Amino acid sequence: MTVRELIYRRLVYPVYEWRLTTLLAGKPVPQHVGVMCDGNRRWAREMGYVDPNDGHRVGAAKIKHVLGWCDKFGIGHVTLYLLATDNLRRPATELEPLLRIIEDLAAELAEEGNPWRLRVVGALDVLPAATAAALKAAEERTAERAGGAQVNLAVGYGGRREIADAVRSLLYERARSGGTLEELAEVLDVEHIAEHLYTRGQPDPDLVIRTSGEQRLSGFLLWQSAHSEFYFCDVNWPDFRHVDFLRALRSYASRQRRYGA
Repeated sequence: MTVRELIYRRLVYPVYEWRLTTLLAGKPVPQHVGVMCDGNRRWAREMGYVDPNDGHRVGAAKIKHVLGWCDKFGIGHVTLYLLATDNLRRPATELEPLLRIIEDLAAELAEEGNPWRLRVVGALDVLPAATAAALKAAEERTAERAGGAQVNLAVGYGGRREIADAVRSLLYERARSGGTLEELAEVLDVEHIAEHLYTRGQPDPDLVIRTSGEQRLSGFLLWQSAHSEFYFCDVNWPDFRHVDFLRALRSYASRQRRYGA
């Protein structure tokens, strides 16, 4: 980027951000936003880093900024897709540093002075014991917070695994109550499964944002996103800017949600 282009951006973008913010005044705002923080490794390669985890470190630092932006718009729930169950097949040389980055992120978000209430959504039993313990500790530390968004950390998460876990939990519940499978089959409805999802008690996401230009769900919130709006952003996660966030909200505000009607 030339000096002239850099100066142009510094002058124009604040005006553009102000304009977008003004246009959003009085418009509908999502109450739950799912964010697929994608493109960290790609960003690292493009920036000339040898270690792909350098991209994950920069991407982790971006998250606090994004949560602050959500708080300013009164977005009550944010789900961050940080590590899929499929990602656990990565080589140990990449996976182990990534797990440490996620542990450090959870600890940082749980620090005193931050307003967010953390909740881990994922299959903790598939994670190393140290990672699972660090995530649970961060969740417990923030359990009484009420000043900011509830932030779901999707780690060791897979949409199909979540649905299977929900059905399994429902079956165990029925067995403990002394009911039979036949009785459950007679009354089973979608609400019964929803009550056993990782995100039970929360609204489904109104908006799902994915960075990096990819246009697929990759197993993210498969059940919950049945009526979500989607926004696919071409920038890699470490380069995701406030103006990109505002564009996502503008896109959401311009859509007419029919829920299949």
